[in-house]
Amino acid sequence: MDTPSAEIISAEWLTDPEIRSVVAALETGGATARFVGGCVRNAFLAAGATDVDIAVDVAPEETTRLLEAAGIKAVPTGIDHGTITAVASHHGYEITSLRRDVETDGRRAVVAFTKDWSEDAMRRDFTMNALYADIDGRVYDPLGDGLSDLKARRVRFIGLAEDRIREDYLRILRFFRFTAWYGDAGIEDADLASITRLKDGVAKLARERIGHEVRKLLTAPSSAHATERMAAAGVLAIVLPGASVEGLERLEGVEAAIDEAPSWIRRLKALGGGGAEVVGEALRLSKAEVAELNALARATTMSPGEAGYRLGARASRDALILSAAARGLSSAEARNALPSEFAQAERGAAAEFPLSAKDLIADGLSPGPGLGAALRRAEQHWIGDNFALDRDQLLRHLRED
Repeated sequence: MDTPSAEIISAEWLTDPEIRSVVAALETGGATARFVGGCVRNAFLAAGATDVDIAVDVAPEETTRLLEAAGIKAVPTGIDHGTITAVASHHGYEITSLRRDVETDGRRAVVAFTKDWSEDAMRRDFTMNALYADIDGRVYDPLGDGLSDLKARRVRFIGLAEDRIREDYLRILRFFRFTAWYGDAGIEDADLASITRLKDGVAKLARERIGHEVRKLLTAPSSAHATERMAAAGVLAIVLPGASVEGLERLEGVEAAIDEAPSWIRRLKALGGGGAEVVGEALRLSKAEVAELNALARATTMSPGEAGYRLGARASRDALILSAAARGLSSAEARNALPSEFAQAERGAAAEFPLSAKDLIADGLSPGPGLGAALRRAEQHWIGDNFALDRDQLLRHLRED
């Protein structure tokens, strides 16, 4: 079906001069260029788009020729799969030739280029991602069911679920991620059954790719339902052995009660699955992200003020939200309890310890282990007194201790 539907999208990027110049360069030379995938889907849903991808009905060599003829730099960023990046005013736009899969192994595909928009659509993952739009915003639905599924917010594999999954096992994780973001209609039993049968293919994926999908899943406004279905299919146990959705469900309840924006690292901590190093290895997290998980674990063992002082307001706030969820606070209880605890964390984060080693030496203490111990005692006393004691009061406390 290569005629436009009655739907027309509106998005700021459709009027962007750089993007229009790229499309003009392609179409002036005889190609047909259409936007595809996430940018079209999100424009229809009035959501933001981070990437604007373009599909074109000519081979990558012709794409390059047309761009360069218009004075636009063309970079062969994925030439084997037909992708050329057009660089206009220092911004890059991926342009991919229409293609069909010739051979797949569950992770990579060998492709052949085509001029058939339906063939290109058939190789994609979900019907809502197989939508195209021209420069005037007219939407094309080559498979005929992408728009209806998108309107219903139904995440559905194109064709047979098992065929799409065997082409790339990452689609299992993408399915749950898209369900969290766009799947208000729920998950069909047949799709969940197909995923369950093929779940072991997830173990073949690089952990970096798994971690990338988990981040995006847990950033959705609500991720617990999709994660619960992921657990029911046996996928969560492969991705993060030992994880439990119960803590995530309670956490999202607290987040909703206090109108707290999602934090994937806070939600990851609620899922569990082991210590920070174990989870970090399973998902190939960065050292900084592992450190964040460790900070959350430490913060839950401290008072709000001490956690704020030692670990910062963000870690302390997240730990307090996690603790409220772990304690099973109701929405009303969370709204009542957390604001004052957040205030204590903020006070601790802003506090500056007024005593130094030089002060203790000037007061008669000799350098050495005893001095450090005295400084730590004074600091703990200062924290316990809600950061109110000044330098002289602390020195007097040490003398009397």
